[in-house]
Amino acid sequence: MKTRLIMLLFPVLLLLQGQYAQAQQRYTISGYVKDQQNGESLIGISVSKAGTGLGTVTNEFGFFSLTLPAGDHVLQFSYVGYTSMKLNVSLKGNKTMDIKLEKSSSQLSTVTVKGTKQEKAVNTLSTSINRLDIAQMKKMPTFMGEVDVLRSIQTLPGVNTVGEGASGFNVRGGAADENLILLDDAPVYNSTHMLGFFSVFNPDAVKSINLIKGGFPAEYGGRTSSVLDIRMKDGNNQNMAVNGGIGNIFSRLSVEGPIKKDESSFIIAARRSYIDILMKPFLKGDMKDTKLNFYDITAKVNFKLNKNNTLFASGYLGRDVFGFGTQVNMNWGNKTATVRWNHVFTNRLFLNLTTFYSNYDYTLDFDNSSKKDAGDNTQRYKWTSNIINYGVKPALTYYINAHNSVHMGVQGIYYTFKPGTGTAVDGSTTNVTELTQQHGLEAAAYVDHEWKPTSRFGVQYGLRFSAYQYLGKGTAYYYNDTTPGIRKTLSGYKEYGTNELIKAYNYLEPRITARYAFSDNHAVKASYARTTQYMHQLSNTASPTPLDIWTPSTNNIQPQVADQYTVGYVYDAPSGVYEISTEVFYKNMEHQLDYIDNASLQLNQLIEADLLPSHSRSYGLEIMAKKEVGATSGWISYTLSRTERQTNGISQNEWFLNRYDRTHNLNLVLTHDFSPRRTLSANWVFASGTPATFADSRLEFQGWDIPYNSTERRNNYRLPAYHRLDLSYTIKGKQLHRWKGEWVFSLYNVYARRNAYTVYFQQNKDDSSKKEAVRLSIIGSVIPGITYNFKF
Repeated sequence: MKTRLIMLLFPVLLLLQGQYAQAQQRYTISGYVKDQQNGESLIGISVSKAGTGLGTVTNEFGFFSLTLPAGDHVLQFSYVGYTSMKLNVSLKGNKTMDIKLEKSSSQLSTVTVKGTKQEKAVNTLSTSINRLDIAQMKKMPTFMGEVDVLRSIQTLPGVNTVGEGASGFNVRGGAADENLILLDDAPVYNSTHMLGFFSVFNPDAVKSINLIKGGFPAEYGGRTSSVLDIRMKDGNNQNMAVNGGIGNIFSRLSVEGPIKKDESSFIIAARRSYIDILMKPFLKGDMKDTKLNFYDITAKVNFKLNKNNTLFASGYLGRDVFGFGTQVNMNWGNKTATVRWNHVFTNRLFLNLTTFYSNYDYTLDFDNSSKKDAGDNTQRYKWTSNIINYGVKPALTYYINAHNSVHMGVQGIYYTFKPGTGTAVDGSTTNVTELTQQHGLEAAAYVDHEWKPTSRFGVQYGLRFSAYQYLGKGTAYYYNDTTPGIRKTLSGYKEYGTNELIKAYNYLEPRITARYAFSDNHAVKASYARTTQYMHQLSNTASPTPLDIWTPSTNNIQPQVADQYTVGYVYDAPSGVYEISTEVFYKNMEHQLDYIDNASLQLNQLIEADLLPSHSRSYGLEIMAKKEVGATSGWISYTLSRTERQTNGISQNEWFLNRYDRTHNLNLVLTHDFSPRRTLSANWVFASGTPATFADSRLEFQGWDIPYNSTERRNNYRLPAYHRLDLSYTIKGKQLHRWKGEWVFSLYNVYARRNAYTVYFQQNKDDSSKKEAVRLSIIGSVIPGITYNFKF
């Protein structure tokens, strides 16, 4: 199937190549742009002919291709944080060259910013894309003083969570499972450690972070809300380097260096928390064996085989362990592996072939035995589940000329879902409940054309065709139609053999983004994108947990489909110091999942009988103002939005607020450098409380109150507003030979706000005639942190 798709796409290349083959005396200059100090390829570098609108940017592997008329040209290479380079080039034929850029010092930042205007958002085609700078992210105050990728993106407009301790994030009204999280193209299904407080991504191993909230390029698919594309460092191919940090929660260490200078390198980074070790002396009795820790290891190698071929291999292994004494134990973790091959066919044709593996699993273990070694007294229950992916993604980029480029490719992912195996032991009796494994094959082909006829106008349009097959071996269940909101009854079932087709789905997903610049400083943008999602996370809480169930689209569960429209305006101040952007969006989402009241999700073979199809919509305004240079830098982001859902059988079939709805969301991030060695950072966040369902009346039974919702409306109240202030202060030590060190002191939740994660009601234990509301706060006090970072 993949071969057939490639054969269909190649005539497009040949046609376009023929169209431009007759252009006389035009030549192509191509190559890679890298960091002079460590040899890392640089993503998004502006490559342009000085004084004109002709230009391009390096791709995710640092490769660029620019076609210009024969003759003498001055090429400019520029990027925020690097000294701009101008290069005289005489084009008498195609040229290949690698460029190395030097990082700019803080004293030069106000000068070099003028040479980086090509990188500013006002000059790019994309909408709803935020690129995080690792250096700026490391200055932000975070929980326990540790740098965290996910907490950083939550300061961006359109991104929030339902509260502290939430395992995941929400983008423009979408659920956490609607975010495609990629680590070197391998999907990550649980992106947090310690039940949501830390991300699984080690910042010492991360090179770039792109969050795409709308206007998705055609190459991305499989999720309906966002793409978080994280690329790992390649490793220093010039010198050996060690980075690390020692904190009061965990420590980390990374080592990178050349295998063969300029041609191959490696990086390996590891972290391990030790809060359980620190608290062990204080735990007694049944709690002395309490476990609370996580670890992760990230590694990557690359080999430049020759000037046209580069090979990459990367992987991730991480795990969380959480247990109270010997009675309750949980552990969960991700494993990923990626192998990439980059091949340059010609100066204009670039291939990236990626294969990947991803495995997410979790275990829940209860042991209520009076004696572990006494068989007659054994009372134990163990539940395991996981999801496994194998994928391949060949992608071609054809750089036609300075105004046109074409991206195309095919993708395939094979899924194996193991919803759960439960083993119950009671004395000498063992009962095993195992849900049927599920299998699916997702395939896609895409092509898009980026056309920039002038420096003022540009458009990128494309089409993605995605197909999904729900496959055996397994049992397909069929249900009778019932009144919405009532559990369906089983009408029959059918057994299917290995890889036998049970149900197939096919979708066309058009994408288009356009930009028009009124001047060098003002531009408007607009985009439309349809996205399709063939997998779902089953959770009857708004905040996903590590134990939530993943399921594919089946004969009873349709794929989710979203249509999103975005219009935006960007202003870049003439000085290049300030940038303001604003966007309005509307997103319509079909075939989302909701649940009947009292739905049973765990180890339920007939779980589809408890599911309801749902329709959602989200719309809002996002504003962001940022300052990237100077002694004081940072950004302000504000989101005004509404997210609603309508489900037949729920809330009287009327629209109700989604659990992720936050009307107002404001983030203020500021960093001030008092000197090259002293930096103060602050982060303040305010957000409207999330909706919640509260009873509006009660029934009395034998002196006890039973809460009752007379209107049957969901999310009829809203929790109190959330707000929090974080501070951090960084002191850099003097450089001793190659050793560089710094102390980071942080305060999380400075004024000890007890933000409500939820509110529940109960009768007073001392007087049953009194009722009380109880606010549950995950964090209700100031949390100090201290970390020592070093590198040499």
